[in-house]
Amino acid sequence: MLTQEDIQKLMEAFATKDEIKELITPLTTKEDFSDLQTAVDSYAKKADTYFQEMVMMNQKLNRHEKWFHMIADKLDIKLEY
Repeated sequence: MLTQEDIQKLMEAFATKDEIKELITPLTTKEDFSDLQTAVDSYAKKADTYFQEMVMMNQKLNRHEKWFHMIADKLDIKLEY
């Protein structure tokens, strides 16, 4: 049989409804997670676009460099780096 002391110890060991509510309140909600996911997706799209532009720019730069070498060869100019 449980004594009053045993019951008191159990009450101290377990959280009350109010204590649980206080712990749950600051937790992330589905809406918070959705907002975060939207922000990450937006950043990922911007990063992907940026990297694609860098690849295209690099190809253009390589093409221009090739042209400079062709022009230098035609004009018999030695390019130095």
